[in-house]
Amino acid sequence: MNTNIPRTMQAVVLDEHGGLPRVDRLPVPQPGPGQVLVRMAAAPINPSDLGFLKGSYGYQKPFPLVPGFEGSGTVVAAGPGLLPRFLVGQRVASSAPSGGTWAEYLVTSAGGCFPLGRNLSFEQGATLLVNPMTALAFFTLAKSGKHAAIVSNAAASALGRMILGLGRTDHIPVIHLVRRRQQVELLRSLGAEYVLDSSTPEFTAQLGALSGQLQATLLLDPVGERTTQYLDAMPENSLALVYGSLAGPAGAASSQTPGQNDRRLSGFFLPDWIARRNLLQLLIDVRRVQQLAAGELRTTIQRRFPLAQMSQALELYQANPTAGKVLLVADPEKISLDH
Repeated sequence: MNTNIPRTMQAVVLDEHGGLPRVDRLPVPQPGPGQVLVRMAAAPINPSDLGFLKGSYGYQKPFPLVPGFEGSGTVVAAGPGLLPRFLVGQRVASSAPSGGTWAEYLVTSAGGCFPLGRNLSFEQGATLLVNPMTALAFFTLAKSGKHAAIVSNAAASALGRMILGLGRTDHIPVIHLVRRRQQVELLRSLGAEYVLDSSTPEFTAQLGALSGQLQATLLLDPVGERTTQYLDAMPENSLALVYGSLAGPAGAASSQTPGQNDRRLSGFFLPDWIARRNLLQLLIDVRRVQQLAAGELRTTIQRRFPLAQMSQALELYQANPTAGKVLLVADPEKISLDH
């Protein structure tokens, strides 16, 4: 291992689901076969991270643990293997399917690290994988499933706005669902053509008419609270993908009731979708994501906090997630902090 690597690191630690994360010092992990050690630059707070903190999302692993599913940094050491050694010294976007990016150092699979183009910053690289790859996956599935148009719930979110951008790029109409009039105006200012406010009395009728007109047969829903209501308003043979549980565990559970008239409901979990892609497909996906990172897939950053101020970062993001991502900066030399 590189002798410049310290023995300990600062990291966010979670002792139990539902508990308050804390900042502590931990031993710097060492990479094993097929793994690399990444000196983290920054990691975002995503809705999936909030779900993980509560115990309602994805992977489980023994406590205490370091949260965080994605980030950016530089590979500083490698375990045995050709790919790990190839990545040493490279700037990368890193995935950590079981968590771990909210720290100064991360050990992860070399296959989960993707070199950043010279024009892509650590800041945009930190958010390169979860939202952009999810948006790309949805449009890949839309094309393979021959869905003429898409219905996107929670459309004012960061991911919702990426779906808006990709819809334009890929020439697939998108019906954007939001809950407030201000969000309707926001999306229209960003160029959205079809935006519906689900809080209005005429919403269900509007969704039925518009989805029938456009033949929108794919519903993307991170909330899970009213999935079957939306699905039943859509054309027959529609498919709903529930990819999160922003309404909480109860909403997620209620969304599992099958739709009627050949309408189908299914879950979507990004790591599972990525695992089904072969290496060439995945490299093409990541290259396209990087090409679009300055435009359709650009992430808005509302604030940058040091790891030591993790509590303030979580509070800000939970208070206003639609304002943009909040970054936890592990290396202020790579990404400047807000003052």
